[in-house]
Amino acid sequence: MEKINQIPKLKPRAVDAHKGDFGKVCIIAGSVGMSGAAALAGRAALRCGAGLVRVATPKSVLPVVASIEPSFTTIALAEDSTGRISDKAINTILDAIGDNDVLAFGPGVGVSGGLQSVLTALLEQDGLRLVIDADGLNNLAKMKDWPAKLKAELILTPHPGEIKRLWSAVFREELPSERQEQAAQLAQQTKTVVALKGAGTVVTDGVKLYVNQTGNPGMATAGSGDVLTGAITALAGQGLNNFDCTVLGVYIHGLAGDIAAEKVGQVSLMTTDIIDSLPDAFMRA
Repeated sequence: MEKINQIPKLKPRAVDAHKGDFGKVCIIAGSVGMSGAAALAGRAALRCGAGLVRVATPKSVLPVVASIEPSFTTIALAEDSTGRISDKAINTILDAIGDNDVLAFGPGVGVSGGLQSVLTALLEQDGLRLVIDADGLNNLAKMKDWPAKLKAELILTPHPGEIKRLWSAVFREELPSERQEQAAQLAQQTKTVVALKGAGTVVTDGVKLYVNQTGNPGMATAGSGDVLTGAITALAGQGLNNFDCTVLGVYIHGLAGDIAAEKVGQVSLMTTDIIDSLPDAFMRA
């Protein structure tokens, strides 16, 4: 395993650039009671440089999500009786693939059979760049033999509890105790990029491995992972490969958390403080 220490960088922006040069991304997120997850991921993607951000969310949640941030656009999705995205939204979501460079799936969506049908349809899209986080991972863990169906190019961002659930769906043997080994084996077995979150987040594609040094305990707060999803998705849309955009996203996310902690302290740190500190993080990086 090749250990990587150098942090990737975005290319300088051309003077005649337009928004299409910096990625069009779609984040599939949210459900009734979880509108904040969708909005946080969308705002983070904007702060991380995406040229155009679309947030696809259940139609009853859309007005709330749209009111939080006017700089992203929204896509209304069919929903079930509980306010979660339903399998009737599949065609709308598949239509969005052609209009976007990268998709993300998972923040605040909940877990259901309909969502697993949506995710199956995404996994089967040849060449689709797809970031899966949060409830996206919990739905994935309930799907049998999903690596055999995989045609999309995945970035998985589990926390320790989520990797345990993913592991039991993919492997027969027990989860190793060492975090780097957990991430590396999952990446190798599924041919994905894995970011195993926590103190010293591990990023690996099964060949290269990076251990992050930024971040602090104040970031252990609701919504922090949604910001990371938006960050990685935005950086993927700006031309970085899946490993590099994940390394840079993890690094910038942690650095923004450190800058926020300098301002408000670890105890009072909220997820919106991380987003507000992203501009300073990019200037320091």
